[in-house]
Amino acid sequence: MRILGIDCGTERTGYGVIESDGKRHAAIAFGVFKTNAREPMADRLCVIARGLREVIAEYRPEAAVIEEVFVAKNTQSSLKLAQVRGVAMVMAREAMVAVHEYSPREIKMAVVGYGNAEKGQVQLMVKALLGLEATPPEDAADALAAAICRATMRLL
Repeated sequence: MRILGIDCGTERTGYGVIESDGKRHAAIAFGVFKTNAREPMADRLCVIARGLREVIAEYRPEAAVIEEVFVAKNTQSSLKLAQVRGVAMVMAREAMVAVHEYSPREIKMAVVGYGNAEKGQVQLMVKALLGLEATPPEDAADALAAAICRATMRLL
């Protein structure tokens, strides 16, 4: 199964596409869409939407995974993050891709085996599980971890 993981952020949205049978995973593509914090939010959302639309069209995932919103101390940050999540969901559904959501804790448990794992631990486990030569950027690693979580949860 081909799965797209998306790590939503207003300045950096990570994506990762894997191919998995539920036990073995292979990275197909990953990266980060960067936006300019000085640009209007609508323009930033368009950058993210365009990028996701291109990734979905090129790699044709069967499923997309988006991390659930956690309640941040800053309400404005939570609202902006929710807008990015909405864009990601629409881009996936527009292409008839099933959308799944997991909490940050569930994703870390699936990849690291510890729900409170640090970002660096997630990066190292993603690198190991996918047999990557280099450690992926944080946002891309989080997206790949979300995809791995879906691949393993599918079997349960």
